[in-house]
Amino acid sequence: MKIIGLITEYNPFHNGHKYHIEKALEKSGADKAIAIMSGNYVQRGTPAIMPKHLRTKAALQNGVSAVLELPVPYATGSAEYFARGAVSLLASLGCIDGFCFGSECGDISTLSEIAEVAASEPFEYRHLLQNYLKEGLTFPSARQKALAAYMKSEKVNAILAQPNNILGIEYLKANLQLNARLTPYTIKRFGADYHDAELHAHCSSASAIRKLLAYPKDTLPPLNSHVPDSSIQLFNENYRLRYPISADDFSLLLKYKLLSETKTSLTRFADVTEDLANRVYRQLNAFVSFEQFCDLLKTKEITYTRIRRILLHIILDITKKDMQTYGDHHYHGYARLLGFCQKDTSVLRTIKKCSQIPLLTKLTNTETLEPFAAHMLEKEIYANNLYESVITQKYKTSFINEYTQEIVRV
Repeated sequence: MKIIGLITEYNPFHNGHKYHIEKALEKSGADKAIAIMSGNYVQRGTPAIMPKHLRTKAALQNGVSAVLELPVPYATGSAEYFARGAVSLLASLGCIDGFCFGSECGDISTLSEIAEVAASEPFEYRHLLQNYLKEGLTFPSARQKALAAYMKSEKVNAILAQPNNILGIEYLKANLQLNARLTPYTIKRFGADYHDAELHAHCSSASAIRKLLAYPKDTLPPLNSHVPDSSIQLFNENYRLRYPISADDFSLLLKYKLLSETKTSLTRFADVTEDLANRVYRQLNAFVSFEQFCDLLKTKEITYTRIRRILLHIILDITKKDMQTYGDHHYHGYARLLGFCQKDTSVLRTIKKCSQIPLLTKLTNTETLEPFAAHMLEKEIYANNLYESVITQKYKTSFINEYTQEIVRV
């Protein structure tokens, strides 16, 4: 059986995602597709707009055979950490033939050439990168300029200006650096741009759909032209009961956490520098909400998205030591199943047979995990229970503890 891996967030699931699944199977010639999906928090530095189990069900209804959770340290990390976490998890399963991602470029050869330079970091490229960083550019901007200058190509500059291209290059780079030996495929993105906040006739961006869902209404706005028909009922049944969730719903949690820390203790969290810790401390009295505080902390050197990720790391207690430990142990000590298609149980049997790490289907069967893996799982459970607490408080629904959350079966 040939299995293709998809690295996803499905935040929320929409027509473009269904197209990606269909084309990934077609282009790779795979029999089945599995998704490595961010859980309740996503790479843009926010909680997911709807819980992971709803997003899992939508994916299973539209062509994915199984969904595995990308642990929260990687799901909320930089593009590099996100990619490393996802690619290393796919490789650890031992039965995945390749991975397929969407890109604005649609040219796997060109993206691979750029990834090879970024992975090997030749001296001239490193020198260019350091010079651009000294000019005060953010790392993404400095890297874009350095790669374009090193490869002597304005085409590279244009490619690196597009978000899906950038993430795709990180997947390819991780595949090289980890020696994962997965065959990469890419599908040219069509329809709305990644950041397009306006709805389109058929294939709107996740950003535009989130904007539509977040606007307070008593009933769900029409979604028929934006999400698959199979997902409409799922979205309707859970609207204003389980979602939408936003970063500002975590404002009081963030304020409490920041008040509990000192300038010194803040620097233990992932990505927090001494300068940023001082800035947080100086601005704390002006705190109003999560998003407003991001605006206060943003500078020319540090992007808004990076600030959001850092604040999530503080809320979720993800430290530099944690990230170092996980990297030292090859990133993963388990693969956690979120859901599967009952007609495709052969995929689960294949994963169980081939996987180099335990496949977790129950949180009660974790006694054999290595200490670092058990620690990662504890962080995951805490983060997900915190998300569930926000749902409970916002919509006055019953709390579903992570230990009692059932695997999705479709």
